[in-house]
Parts: sequence; structure tokens; C-alpha cells
Amino acid sequence: MMILNFNIPPVISEGIIFAVTGYIIVFLALVLLYYVFYLLSKAMLMNTKRKLVKAGKLKYLKEDKDLHVSGEVTAAIAMAIYLTRDLHDTESDVLTIKKITRDYSPWNSKIYGLRFYKR
Repeated sequence: MMILNFNIPPVISEGIIFAVTGYIIVFLALVLLYYVFYLLSKAMLMNTKRKLVKAGKLKYLKEDKDLHVSGEVTAAIAMAIYLTRDLHDTESDVLTIKKITRDYSPWNSKIYGLRFYKR
């Protein structure tokens, strides 16, 4: 009968401990963020209901689903806002007006070339 002995160096065992600890911390942070966003949406829904009750408009809603905005609608609104904000280049808003003096020339005075017709 042969017994295999694995001697793991301390550097590798410490690396494994750091990796597992890092994975646990990241997983717990993601779970915490999930609950924060979940509770935040519930709080915003309650705030909206409270404002509607205060304005006397809650009786017009049939269900709580009427207050919920779907992800597609939210994405469409966000895309519309993004596209309207990014239409033009950033401009300096500085006007430069230079006066140009031109010598008199019959080619410049177009008013003399107009013909006046009586109606």
C-alpha cells in the first residue's frame, strides 16, 4: 500500500488562502449590492406612492404594476437622453467679428442694378 504525501509549500498555501478570501469578499459585496439596490427600488416606490396619495392621484391607479417602469422603457429613455446630449461638438462660444473694408466697385453696388417695376 502506497501513501502519497503532498507537501504544499507555505507560499502556495498562503496564495490559496488569499484567493479564497478574495472570492468570498467579492461574493459578499455583490450580495450586499443586490440587496441595497433591491431595497432602494422599494423605497423609491413607497416614496412615489406617498407623493401620489398626497396629491390625491393614487385612486386612478389600478395596480402597483402601473407604477413600475420596465427595463426597456428605462433603456429607451436613457438612450434618448444620451443621443440628445451628444449631438454637436464642444464649441468655444466665442464670436469673432472683424470689420472688412472694401473699396467702391460697381460690381459691389448691386442696388443700382435692380430695376423698379410699378405694380
